[in-house]
Amino acid sequence: MQSNPLRIGTRGSALALAQAHETRDRLMAAHGMAEDSFEIVVIKTSGDRIQDRPLSEVGGKGLFTKEIEEALLDGRIDLAVHSSKDMPTVLPDGLALTAFLPREDVRDAFLSPKAKTLTDLPHGAVVGSSSLRRQAMIKRLRPDIEVVMYRGNLQTRLRKLAEGAVDATLLAAAGLRRLGLEAEITSLLETDQFLPAVGQGAICIESRADDIATLQMLAAIHDEATQIRLDAERAFLAVLDGSCRTPIGGLATLDGDTLHFRGIVLKPDGSEVHEATASGLKADAVQIGRSVGEDLKSCMGPDFMAGA
Repeated sequence: MQSNPLRIGTRGSALALAQAHETRDRLMAAHGMAEDSFEIVVIKTSGDRIQDRPLSEVGGKGLFTKEIEEALLDGRIDLAVHSSKDMPTVLPDGLALTAFLPREDVRDAFLSPKAKTLTDLPHGAVVGSSSLRRQAMIKRLRPDIEVVMYRGNLQTRLRKLAEGAVDATLLAAAGLRRLGLEAEITSLLETDQFLPAVGQGAICIESRADDIATLQMLAAIHDEATQIRLDAERAFLAVLDGSCRTPIGGLATLDGDTLHFRGIVLKPDGSEVHEATASGLKADAVQIGRSVGEDLKSCMGPDFMAGA
């Protein structure tokens, strides 16, 4: 068993820390370890420092992982806890996603003091969102709504909403639940109408691929069903070269040994949308995700990724 504290790397937001603590608590319970057997190491990422611009303009998803992965590679931490939707599809050599915790609610939550649902918002309402996927899907459903960039951690976004900076916002239901803020949710957007981001609601753990001791510890808390679903979703995203620059949604669900996958890609203004689905054995999750990605790629013209 581990003789030195197991160092868990994480971003410093309240949500990131809650996810790191959940990982630590699961490891403590699985191995009968004390809290002082672990050290939570907070690492500030480029994505945390840049608050005045959309991430799509400065590098995309890797901005939330780069510094943490550097700490893994040079041995300053033993594992890293991430929101799966923040993870690029290509990881640095020597690192791997080695465990997933059981997936939470995948849906987007609608928050507003002025309307019960997105449909109920008045004409010309202002909605804040930093997600290109959410922006495009809002515009698809409500072209009359103004969508503005809305950066900051979850508490900052809630404060801005309370102060009236926007009429509504959309956040991941999972994050709100993990912070005990479920009461802030006005309504939930069902996945048949509003497809979530790839990996939404899932916590993943990244570690060095050759660190056998850490891999053995993580095996006790790994949720296989979540990994299978994420294997399909990340394979789908990889085909489309998905990043923060492209409005993409994808969701895999399991029914026994059968995996169902649905993917969507949109122009940033919501004016053009393509969807595809596929089903098959869960053992073929990666191929199912890739096939949906290829179907959507074949639907898009050469200028599609450039936006509206």
